[in-house]
Amino acid sequence: MSSKRWIALGLAFSLFFLSIGIRSLTSGLTSDWTGLFGAETEEIWVEKTIEKGNGNGKIAVLYVNGVIEEGSGAPSIFDSATYNHRHFMAMLRHASQDPQVDGIIIRVNSPGGGVVESAEIHDLILEVQEEYRKPVYISMASIAASGGYYIAAPADKIFANEATITGSLGVIMQTINISELAENHGVRMDTIKSGIYKDIMSPLREMTDSERAILQSIIDDSYEKFVEVIANGRNMDRNQVLKLADGRIYSGRQALEVGLVDDLGNLDHVIEVLRDDIGRGEIDVIRYEAPFSFPGFLTMTTQKLVLKQQDPLGLKQLLEYSNSPSLMYMYNME
Repeated sequence: MSSKRWIALGLAFSLFFLSIGIRSLTSGLTSDWTGLFGAETEEIWVEKTIEKGNGNGKIAVLYVNGVIEEGSGAPSIFDSATYNHRHFMAMLRHASQDPQVDGIIIRVNSPGGGVVESAEIHDLILEVQEEYRKPVYISMASIAASGGYYIAAPADKIFANEATITGSLGVIMQTINISELAENHGVRMDTIKSGIYKDIMSPLREMTDSERAILQSIIDDSYEKFVEVIANGRNMDRNQVLKLADGRIYSGRQALEVGLVDDLGNLDHVIEVLRDDIGRGEIDVIRYEAPFSFPGFLTMTTQKLVLKQQDPLGLKQLLEYSNSPSLMYMYNME
């Protein structure tokens, strides 16, 4: 190992032990405060002003950037923002319960993601509309496909750029089949299982017809739910949705022509339309940020430095993907 890598590892472990010490200290302080007030502390969001208005109300802009999937922790401050499901759901709930927030814009830049996570966002948007009577508008960025459209479907209005990639309405489940590669190199997996389908979608053997039928039935169930979500959200006939939901992608302009979006325009345009619809003039526009956590920053930085040295090719992620296939509302760009 080169001297630069030894230095990087040394720095990583130094940060790791420093973060442990700080976490222990802050954990103790947090416990004291919790005990004092008899309740757990709630997640606090830092409110940032995007556009200063007349102070008569607020529009909250929330961002869905990246694959919609369950994740842990926030990225380090050196990384571009990526999607964190727990944080997004908490921010959406916070905006819905804030009496000063009159409307919500969700800026979607995502190829989709998990079926469960997409459904959770969809259901929470319905709750915001029905329980808190707040309009939810969608502003599509470069891509808002598959699960990115699923979460947009119930919105009061959907806006896209004319060059936005959207659509890809459907469900996909994939795994990597390396059976020929394994056979050529003498790799074999010995499997002991409780039922004939326990190792379904194993990457080391061909899929049987009965296994394919089982998986197709699961795909069909999720697809029917997707069709229902679009039909209800866009007030479309089911047969009309079926013609659109064959997996193809649409540009923003094409999506407007077939009724999948309501208008074309960038985020500024969406803000102006929502302001007009709320009818309180040039109200403030804000967004939320998670407060900076020094222990969290140290932990994330340490993890990235160590994992980069241990797995520079990302093989761990590849193996996890191949061994844990899941249902996805995802536009597959590969």
